[in-house]
Amino acid sequence: MRIKFFSIIVLFLFLMSCSNSDNRNFIINKKEYKNKLEGFWLGQSIANWTGIITEMDKIGIPINGKGEGFYTYDNWGKKDEPNIWSEYSNYNSIDFNLAKSDSIWGSDDDTDIEYMYQELILENNNLKLRPEQIRDGWLKHIKPKEQNFLWVSNQRAFDLMLEGVLPPQTSSPENNEYYEMIDAQLTTEIFGLYSPIYADYGLSMAYLPIRTVARENAAWISEFYIIMHSLASLETDHIDVKEKFFWMSEMARKILPNSSYSAKMYDYVKSQYNLGLSWENTRDSLNTKFQVNSEYNYNWSKIDKSCNGCFAAGINFGASIISLFYGEGNFKETIKIATLCGWDSDNPASTWGGLLGFMYGKKEIQKMFNLQLSNKYNIHRTRIGFDNPVDDFESMAEKGLLIIDKVVTEKYRGHIKNGNWIFKKLPTRYTKDFVDEPPDIEPPKID
Repeated sequence: MRIKFFSIIVLFLFLMSCSNSDNRNFIINKKEYKNKLEGFWLGQSIANWTGIITEMDKIGIPINGKGEGFYTYDNWGKKDEPNIWSEYSNYNSIDFNLAKSDSIWGSDDDTDIEYMYQELILENNNLKLRPEQIRDGWLKHIKPKEQNFLWVSNQRAFDLMLEGVLPPQTSSPENNEYYEMIDAQLTTEIFGLYSPIYADYGLSMAYLPIRTVARENAAWISEFYIIMHSLASLETDHIDVKEKFFWMSEMARKILPNSSYSAKMYDYVKSQYNLGLSWENTRDSLNTKFQVNSEYNYNWSKIDKSCNGCFAAGINFGASIISLFYGEGNFKETIKIATLCGWDSDNPASTWGGLLGFMYGKKEIQKMFNLQLSNKYNIHRTRIGFDNPVDDFESMAEKGLLIIDKVVTEKYRGHIKNGNWIFKKLPTRYTKDFVDEPPDIEPPKID
């Protein structure tokens, strides 16, 4: 059995400099966290609907003469060709795509499965969803025949569920040839927000949801994002969001096996950034190195023959890391670069829009755009069977708080007092072994 060693090192300096803690406990204010969760949903929606304008426009290796070449920063505010197959091909400029206060954000595949998992955790009163609960939730909330907003691995997993196959067999390479597609990156980041500071429990909660559709690199990349989302709750003495964002990514890098192409992509982008090269040059050379030359056994033709690798977990992760480094923690710049970078551009944009939206909080995101943006979310645009077809970010954040209440009191062995979560600090260094069987991961016992 292959064992992955995941080690997160939280230095004593960081732990003892937390302004929201005492010497023994972490103290997180629930009201402030609610604002951050609303910022997550708002930031993700802004980024999703901005990135969707360029989705699949530029994929490096052309399909029928389209998709070749790449956008540069100069293309912001304009667009030189319609999408290859997107319903949003009528957009003639690349700019922030915003739903103002009198409008409603639409759900999309970058946000709706996360919404579904949140509802399923509460409905089943179970932090670690069982295979049958995931299967029943998918069959209840996803349209069976007409346009159901599923692609590649998600669609194959859904088809298998209709045939009676349960997760994690729905992502088994023998059953699902798309197991290294992008899908799990869209659907599981939120588990990191359910496990503030301690990523190990979030990874445990997400183990089966990830492996409903993903294995190997696609699963490791999803875990990378969960770790970053979990560590965002830790208040540190970093001087700004950029410095903390980079530190979080270095901690998350530890989940990627060094020999994997996902690790090679991360390290390559970081090296190019440190050399001072432009993000466009780094993106172009990333494409040459991995898409064209198939270095480090990155073979997109094996991973995804349908669109020259444009839905693959790997190259979209590489593009994501470009926007992480070159966006430098700036919400708008990160989304701009992710949108212009290429491939499945709305996915990396959504991931960082959600995480940075959480880090800045809803109120600060509103200030950035100097607009009253919509707080409403139409989940029934893409999914079915929910009590409230049009939800709102405040309600969605409150549901997230209910899940974290259970995590803190039942798993962290903490308590809730005066509107705060209070739970003990664990040792400054801890190591967990993640194996190819679902682990039962708990924080160390506290005397």
